[in-house]
Amino acid sequence: MKKIFKNRLGQNTVEYLLMLAVVVGVVLIAGIALKKYMPALFGQIQGMITGAANSLGASQGNN
Repeated sequence: MKKIFKNRLGQNTVEYLLMLAVVVGVVLIAGIALKKYMPALFGQIQGMITGAANSLGASQGNN
C-alpha cells in the first residue's frame, strides 16, 4: 500500500501545472474580452501614463 502513495510527487506537479494552465487561460480570455469591448479604456490609460511621464520629466528641469 505504501508503494501506491509513494509516487505522489509527480501527481502534485501535474496538478500544479493544470492549475497554472487554467489561470493563464482565464487571464488570456479576460484580456481579449477587455480589448474587444473596451478599446477606449486602453487609450485613456495610455494617455494618462504618457501625461504623467511628460509632467514628471518637465518638473525635473530637463533642459
